[in-house]
Amino acid sequence: MNYKVSCHCGNVAFEVEGKIDGALSCNCSICQRKGSLLWFKPYEDLNFLTPPNYARSYTFNRHMIKHCFCPDCGMHTHGEGVDQKGNKTAAINIRCIEGIELEGIPVQHWDGRSH
Repeated sequence: MNYKVSCHCGNVAFEVEGKIDGALSCNCSICQRKGSLLWFKPYEDLNFLTPPNYARSYTFNRHMIKHCFCPDCGMHTHGEGVDQKGNKTAAINIRCIEGIELEGIPVQHWDGRSH
């Protein structure tokens, strides 16, 4: 299935293809506050509809993950990092997918506070 992901104002937008088998809810200091539900995909699977450099990013702690958000509306659309094999990975906030029904998606809880 092809999904359209965007911030609230639409200035950060991309499409991604795939099947959402589940999402991750992290309790680290930033994810807990944002309330995102994350779906991991290879970064190269993202097809940006707006310039990707429009999004701003924030890093903290070990500076391994870029938490990307719209500088206008503040919505967190995705994160960017590297998997254990060194491949660039995106953590898509499925709450930003247009028209998605969240109720049927299984959520795995991750103790990011302890890692």
